[in-house]
Amino acid sequence: MSTPKVFESEYRFCLILWENEPVKSSKLVELCREQLGWKPTTTYTVIKRLSERGVLKNENTVVTSLVSKGEIQEAELDEMVEKTFEGSLPAFIAAFTKRRKISDEDIKAIQDMIDRYRKGDKNGD
Repeated sequence: MSTPKVFESEYRFCLILWENEPVKSSKLVELCREQLGWKPTTTYTVIKRLSERGVLKNENTVVTSLVSKGEIQEAELDEMVEKTFEGSLPAFIAAFTKRRKISDEDIKAIQDMIDRYRKGDKNGD
């Protein structure tokens, strides 16, 4: 099953949810008002939309996520690499490193990931 699409404002909502879950929907309304400037109807609409798409569940007014922050980030990155770089990881890395200095520590960490991947450890465990 693929990870459901989460749009920018929904992602900001999810950041609040992940930090506070499980959380009552009334508390989410309060947090979204404070942190995002949302009206209660906006928060309840987002809860309903994300529930329908399988991102979260709202059971007895308690909201919990069904998709992790990491899963959403991975899906967004996959989509961006596919759409912007035609699925080419080397093209993505070339574009990323063209404008950003990579530290020796970052290079070592990336090399360690590559070495683990070559050994068959696809998850870095």
